[in-house]
Amino acid sequence: MHRLQELVRLHRSGTKAREVARLLRMGRNTERRYRSAISKAGLLRGELAELPSQEELKAAVLEHAPPKLPPQQESSVERWRPVVEQLQDRGCGPTAIYDRLRIEEPEFAGSLAAVKRLVATLKRERGPVAEDVVIPVETEPGDVAQVDFGYAGYRIDPATQKLRKSWVFVMVLGYSRHQFSKVVFDQRTSTWLSARNAASLRGPTAARCRVVRSVRRATLRRLGIHRGRSTRFGLASANRGHRGE
Repeated sequence: MHRLQELVRLHRSGTKAREVARLLRMGRNTERRYRSAISKAGLLRGELAELPSQEELKAAVLEHAPPKLPPQQESSVERWRPVVEQLQDRGCGPTAIYDRLRIEEPEFAGSLAAVKRLVATLKRERGPVAEDVVIPVETEPGDVAQVDFGYAGYRIDPATQKLRKSWVFVMVLGYSRHQFSKVVFDQRTSTWLSARNAASLRGPTAARCRVVRSVRRATLRRLGIHRGRSTRFGLASANRGHRGE
């Protein structure tokens, strides 16, 4: 039996309102709202054996006690939807879009959370795009190695026993996914080449790998789509006999 029908049955049997709310596990205000709506529809009183249908009770509640709508139905940044769409097409994220609106639009008074919600809504409306599709990149042994060279915070330099800024060189082989990493304390090209040579000594496969910063970029180059320029590390690697990209 539906809870609204049970509410009517309990009241018709003489049960007190507080006991009805307890038995149905609903708040007293909720029970009062349902009881008032059903009473206004003339369905609360009657024979105990002839209860109104579930559809009748639901219609009575919707008519006499409709759900309260939230006070705000439109986003506070809806006015700037075209601008947000343009910035999103240019690759800007929610935080960057919010900063642009805050700086360039004097009348903008929205929040970062509102911008994030609008960006998420636009993504749902557009559906998946080509950039969202992940394509696995299959490579042959010894063909491609992905290299990253990034800041790693302050560390103790074993040579000087002093705390210095450090960087980490990481090479991952595209086929086996074996990884080599080395912490260094400067960003000179000679240091990068030294780390690259150290990785090459780990095995003949690493020695003849083509060094790429991004497997995705290397794949695009194979397809004839050239984007960006080679870094100084890649050029230096190529000049030393390694195929850099």
